[in-house]
Amino acid sequence: MSVFSNGLKCAVAAAALATAIGAVTPAMAQTVKLGALMAITGPIANLVPPILGSSELAVAHVNDNGGILDGQRLELVVGDTQGTAQGGVDAATKLVNIDNVTAVVGALMSGPNIAAANSVLIPNGVVGLSPTSTSPEVTGLDDNDLIFRVVPSDNYQGEVLARLVLSKGIEKVALAYVNDDYGVGIAGAFRDAYTASGGVITGDQVHEPKKTSFRSELATLSGGDPDALVLIAFAGDTGVPIVRQSLEGGMFDSFIGTDALRDTLLIEQIGAENLTTAFFTSPSSPPASTAAEKFQAGYLAANPGGDLDAIFINQSYDAAFLLALAIEKAGTADRAAISAALREVAGPPGMIIEPGEWAKAKAAIAAGEDIDYSGVSGGHDFDESGDVAGVIGHYVVEGDGFNEVGLVD
Repeated sequence: MSVFSNGLKCAVAAAALATAIGAVTPAMAQTVKLGALMAITGPIANLVPPILGSSELAVAHVNDNGGILDGQRLELVVGDTQGTAQGGVDAATKLVNIDNVTAVVGALMSGPNIAAANSVLIPNGVVGLSPTSTSPEVTGLDDNDLIFRVVPSDNYQGEVLARLVLSKGIEKVALAYVNDDYGVGIAGAFRDAYTASGGVITGDQVHEPKKTSFRSELATLSGGDPDALVLIAFAGDTGVPIVRQSLEGGMFDSFIGTDALRDTLLIEQIGAENLTTAFFTSPSSPPASTAAEKFQAGYLAANPGGDLDAIFINQSYDAAFLLALAIEKAGTADRAAISAALREVAGPPGMIIEPGEWAKAKAAIAAGEDIDYSGVSGGHDFDESGDVAGVIGHYVVEGDGFNEVGLVD
């Protein structure tokens, strides 16, 4: 083969490549990327598939009803925080600097959320809207109005949990909690509210994540004749071992938990028959509404046989849909415009927009009208810190799942 022949082939290949690039570039320009900081692996991995599926459903509702901005496609780009602070930073760095996302749903867990916010999102001017991060530490972030959430702070859930425990006549408890932003935050809120209202904490211990043996700690915690163990830990990490070892050692048989423990993994590994007296609090949604009906119909259409009680699916849908509305309201995928636009679409005044009503919202925005998103998990009128009031549900174990038996007033 001659040198001329090789050169000709190279030239032809280069021309073909240039043509291919030219053909691909316009398509790429017609995509708006929305990041999703999910904990695909780690202590809440069991909870994530339906949470992620809800954000994907919101994106599908956008793409199936006119697309975003001038008909562009909205793409959800997922990063795995692995449920750790460093994992949150690494995943956020890729989403922001490599994938060039406009805004981010998440992160889910508070530790990764705070780390990603401080190290990546805030310095790069990227809005983060978490559906699940509840630590009180999120409220005080110096965030330039970039970090929001559609779930109430644990300052609120801790107080609600204290009221619920006392309302059941449980006046003495032991308290065990994981040493992270989530565990420390909600334990502090519970402790303050419970003791201020006359409750007694007979034992109070923090433990490290990933620890596996708790028998000596449980022996100490069971002293003082507490009525139950209040456990604030992730089922997929220290939660299941603590409950199992409590039962094996005859130290506790009544457990009270929060959303971190409301994981079907707990029932699968401990057995529903051993959790008949257990109860839990968790962020929830208002009573039946047209918004809920529209979401549920869409969710079941996309996930036949799906569990409508799966934790945080409502909030995950709302977070993704709200960010899409903010991009549409801003009229651009420019990151700098999203924060102000998010506040404009999330609260009054304006035309009420419910789940799935993308075409209606798009037309209203194009006509210069204000919109007010009424979500599955309620209204989202953000305060100055990017927080919402939210709703807390009361859950018990029934069969192979968790049943909401009421909202805690």
